[in-house]
Amino acid sequence: MTRTTRVWRTAVVLATASLALTACGNDNSSDNAGSKSSSSPSAAGSSSSAPTKGDGVFTVGTLLPQTGDLAFLGPPEFAGVQTAIDDINAAGGVLGKPVKQVKADSGDGTPDIAGAQTDKLLDANADVIVGAASSSVSLSVIDKITGAGVVQFSPANTSPALDDAKTDPKNLYFRTAPSDVLQGAVMANTLIGDGKNNVAILARQDSYGELLAGQIEKGVKAGGANIAVKKLYSADATNFTAEVNSVAAAKPDAIVLVSFDETKKLIPQLIAKGVGPQDVDTYFVDGNTADYSKDFPKGTLKGVKATLPGADPGDFKARLLKTDPSLKDFTYGPESYDATVLTALAAIAAKSDDPTTFAPKIIESSEGGTKCTTFQECSKLAESGTDFDYDGISGPIEMGKTGSPTKATIGIYLYDATNKYKNQKYVAGVI
Repeated sequence: MTRTTRVWRTAVVLATASLALTACGNDNSSDNAGSKSSSSPSAAGSSSSAPTKGDGVFTVGTLLPQTGDLAFLGPPEFAGVQTAIDDINAAGGVLGKPVKQVKADSGDGTPDIAGAQTDKLLDANADVIVGAASSSVSLSVIDKITGAGVVQFSPANTSPALDDAKTDPKNLYFRTAPSDVLQGAVMANTLIGDGKNNVAILARQDSYGELLAGQIEKGVKAGGANIAVKKLYSADATNFTAEVNSVAAAKPDAIVLVSFDETKKLIPQLIAKGVGPQDVDTYFVDGNTADYSKDFPKGTLKGVKATLPGADPGDFKARLLKTDPSLKDFTYGPESYDATVLTALAAIAAKSDDPTTFAPKIIESSEGGTKCTTFQECSKLAESGTDFDYDGISGPIEMGKTGSPTKATIGIYLYDATNKYKNQKYVAGVI
């Protein structure tokens, strides 16, 4: 009887997720309305100087986390961009010239860094800015970037708020990471499949945390389970005593942490209250799925499950390690590679490095036409004027009208006694 009930509940979640995913591409007025308090895109202002359009040199700016709450994502993302630029230049560059790169720190979670660093990239005549990793950071600078007529292409943003037409009226924002509508559905399905009936959600209070937590809550309820408690916390807090006490008091049979680097503070507090990973089944998401082998005693995270967007990278990890041998995490490295390659191909197809000219070619380069899987192969098609469809390292991409993937894959991972995570399976979905 238990098995039959779980199968039925899983089917309900999947059906609900399918409806939500379909709705995401057609109605941007409901789920995104609550994002205004955390995004404040208009506050970013404009660049200190306007970039020169179409100067003949395709310049990639990287606004990625060297510091801040998502600093662990920076190395694989920078490596992904660099590996792409190496491949592009080895194949002849863009418009007959080598690609130029300018690096900047998005300082995810650190106030007032991203704006100034964005000015640095715009002043360097960046044609595309790859980043930021944090959805909230991207929302804070999107007006500055697109207002300057420059493409913003994130490899890691997952907030549904970025599919709102009001957020990107110039159609210059793109991403290779899927909306959290999909990750939320997969997490909810995982919880229901594991037989969880009383789920606690502890999430950071920003555009990323609030919206992903909301998607998980929706899926869990659709599957017939209960949300024991959902608490939002300020990532700037020095401790999370009140929130952890609320979770412990709810006596959940599962805890989902929608967090960033503050996971290192949350886990010890949860353990102290008797609701740590060895007491209550715990689940992570992409923002905190990292290598914690040097942060916690062995066995602390054993059994923790996690969801992480991205297809099986196969041998690409070895290529990233060749670019940066010190890598411990590979999260969003493939997506960073594909974002860079796709914009370069769009510039070739448009025969211009003017962002407002090649931007419309980005979506075209990701769907329809002749399939190709490498920059060298696709660039030849682009140069000849042939319609092509780039399928990348991170998956088929297949961008929709909002510049987000309409098809994507979420990996489900499991932590072992070393506090490192390994893939268990991949779940494909249509958004």
